[in-house]
Amino acid sequence: MTALASVVTFLPAVGAVLLAFVPRRAEGALRGLGLAIAILTFLVSLPLWFGFDAGSADYQFEELVRWMPALGVSYHVGVDGISLLLILLTTLLTPVALASAWHAIHDRTKEFVIAMLVLETGMLGVFMALDLFLFFVFWEAMLVPMYFIIGVWGGPRRVYAAIKFVLYTMVGSALMLLAILALYYQHGAATGTFTFDLPTIVRWVMPPGLPQTLMFLAFSLAFAIKVPLFPFHTWLPDAHVEAPTAGSVILAGVLLKMGTYGFVRFCLPLFPDASVAFAGLVFALSVVGIVYGAWVSTVQPDLKKLVAYSSVSHLGFVMLGIFTLTPQGVVGGVIQMVNHGLSTGALFLMVGMIYERRHTRLIEDFGGLWKVIPAFSALFLIVSLSSLGLPGLNGFVGEFLILLGAFQVNPWLAAVATTGIIFAAVYLLWMYQRVIFGEIRHEENARLTDLNLREWAVLVPVLLFIVWIGVYPSLFTEKMRVSVDALINQVQSKASVAALR
Repeated sequence: MTALASVVTFLPAVGAVLLAFVPRRAEGALRGLGLAIAILTFLVSLPLWFGFDAGSADYQFEELVRWMPALGVSYHVGVDGISLLLILLTTLLTPVALASAWHAIHDRTKEFVIAMLVLETGMLGVFMALDLFLFFVFWEAMLVPMYFIIGVWGGPRRVYAAIKFVLYTMVGSALMLLAILALYYQHGAATGTFTFDLPTIVRWVMPPGLPQTLMFLAFSLAFAIKVPLFPFHTWLPDAHVEAPTAGSVILAGVLLKMGTYGFVRFCLPLFPDASVAFAGLVFALSVVGIVYGAWVSTVQPDLKKLVAYSSVSHLGFVMLGIFTLTPQGVVGGVIQMVNHGLSTGALFLMVGMIYERRHTRLIEDFGGLWKVIPAFSALFLIVSLSSLGLPGLNGFVGEFLILLGAFQVNPWLAAVATTGIIFAAVYLLWMYQRVIFGEIRHEENARLTDLNLREWAVLVPVLLFIVWIGVYPSLFTEKMRVSVDALINQVQSKASVAALR
């Protein structure tokens, strides 16, 4: 069990290396082996859940190896209640995404499957890493396969979207690297220990002032771009629209969560005074993003672009919850990361399924689908209701907890944020009405086929968790409660100590 974290992290990469020796012409074998490796990774990750002690705030399944001891760099990985759910979300959505691409990717299948598996290792590494240098390596390594997934297998403007995605992320990453080095030297000068080890640095109380503020802003810019937090969101619609369905599922389901996770894992404990000082600004930007994303989604003619802009709104809720710095808000923010990955990932899956049949994503090209493909229409309704936060489904749990925390901090801004739920109902139900109900206006729609066995197999696991979290959320929130309480106490106590100096 001691090496379980490493096994889960690197199993997809090892599988990718093995697939490199499979002949390119054996496309069926490549797809099957890639999917088998991703499913195996999910199964291997389950002991993280069952073996996790929810009563402990400490990191578990820890592994520490001195990598470059002269520089204070170590291979240090581990899991706590905050990262646990995101790791399992990654291992769940990767096989789902690969299965969704079974017939959608026809060119360079071998390279696509390898890129998806390498990407999974990068994403898992980000959530596992407890060393700042190691975290940055995984953070940057993850960009390469995602760049190729968008740029090679995407839509007509795929190269533009891929370059825009990388440039935006690299700008934030460069500043974050400078902040990591500054933190390394400041911690070393203050304590005499030069290290990139996160738990070691977190135990040190950084004095408030300009250095802490600048480092917080550098980290925050990198994470805000990745979220994306308004107004750093402009790369997202292009990347989503041009990416293949599998890429959109992973981008929405996992990659965006790296930004929100970064705020929780690094900004709050490392820079407590700056986090408290800038909480009001992040709070306000989150509310703007919630309303703006919902409004822009309402006027989108393209299904995929509508879902893409809805992510700006939904992730605004996540950021709102995190920066309430209340137990309800932070727990709600973390569970909403998972909820968004499931709901929006499922929306992208279903948009991809209908696109494969009609080769169009324009809302006006549909109508009357309930009469032709009732199973698809019924599942699409469940996923849409999940995304708008219907009680009994997963989206309601996170949004309720977030707003509960937000009303304790700023009732007026929380009230404005609540309108985002109303607007979500507007754009999602209006979209659903135009696509599913009414008369069949295009002859092509009358010949559509309903869900096949593979598509059922892709959607059912995601729908299972959508309902499960909505009906019995405590099973999931209890895993993170102690870790969240410890984080909030840490931030508040460090800010108080710094204020007394």
